[in-house]
Amino acid sequence: MPTARYFIVHDQMQDEWHIKYGNDQYGPYKTQDEAMVFAIDAARNLGTYGENAEVCLMGENGHFHAQWVAGRDNHAQPAQA
Repeated sequence: MPTARYFIVHDQMQDEWHIKYGNDQYGPYKTQDEAMVFAIDAARNLGTYGENAEVCLMGENGHFHAQWVAGRDNHAQPAQA
């Protein structure tokens, strides 16, 4: 089970993307893919310290689902627009 979760969220009012991790927020990013690349990189870096991490994306229904999971998708890259 992941010990660290990065959440990719879209701010519709500002039309920008953010990464939320714990009580911190990073960004803004211009696109979902840009935010995903940075979140996956951060999750991979945690993996070098033995942490399990995943990157979750907020769907249209407001629920989050895992897009990338350390150890399972180590070589996965987000789709390029």
